[in-house]
Amino acid sequence: MFKQFATGFVAFASLAFAAPALADPITLDAGDVGTTFSIDLNGFSGDSGSTVDGLTSTLNLTLESTDGSSYVFSYSVDNTTSGGLTSNVSSFAFNVDPDIVGASVDGAYQYTFVTDGRGSDPSYPNQIGAVDVCFKARSSGSCSNGGGVAEGESGSGTLTLFFDPEASQINLSDFFVRYQGITGAGGVTSATGGQTSSTTTSTTSGTPVPAPGMLALLALAFASLGLMRRRRVPAAGRAQPAYA
Repeated sequence: MFKQFATGFVAFASLAFAAPALADPITLDAGDVGTTFSIDLNGFSGDSGSTVDGLTSTLNLTLESTDGSSYVFSYSVDNTTSGGLTSNVSSFAFNVDPDIVGASVDGAYQYTFVTDGRGSDPSYPNQIGAVDVCFKARSSGSCSNGGGVAEGESGSGTLTLFFDPEASQINLSDFFVRYQGITGAGGVTSATGGQTSSTTTSTTSGTPVPAPGMLALLALAFASLGLMRRRRVPAAGRAQPAYA
């Protein structure tokens, strides 16, 4: 029994560490300076169930510094679109908690659009709706615009999120990208991408960190292993009768 459990646990553990972290919010504070978060995104038209094969990208965010009133990140956007498709990643977006009072960006994306509660807040199409902030390649009145990073290319820069009052810890969630200029996907010429997985890497250790949910599953597996071992001890050590 124990051997069977151990074999099953090894298989479970190998799958657990191979599985990506799915859509967990990213929690940050000053202790995360130097940590890189890589978010993989798909592409879909209509709604999130209508994915377009080959339409993919990755957003990488590295926390460079924070003083509570601002969080400074270096970013890179990798347009990994493949399969004969072309596309431009014209913007990327996410939600922030607590609310930001402003944002700035430079590099491949030069413009920001921040929720201000005055009726012209940023939003994404394809049934996504409102987002807290988007970063755009071109100036426009929405998060859908032209330009950006073409397939097979990467664009990088620096972005800053501003807080008032100061925030000792923040959460980033609901990551999206906007694709424009799509060819090779039938009648689809624009689309939205949503997060499919994420990894976290510390520059001090270089070790990917499993998602919180995966850690909980591993803890449960280890606890089950310990319980089975405790149950076997009395049986193995049961006293035998003495014979004269």
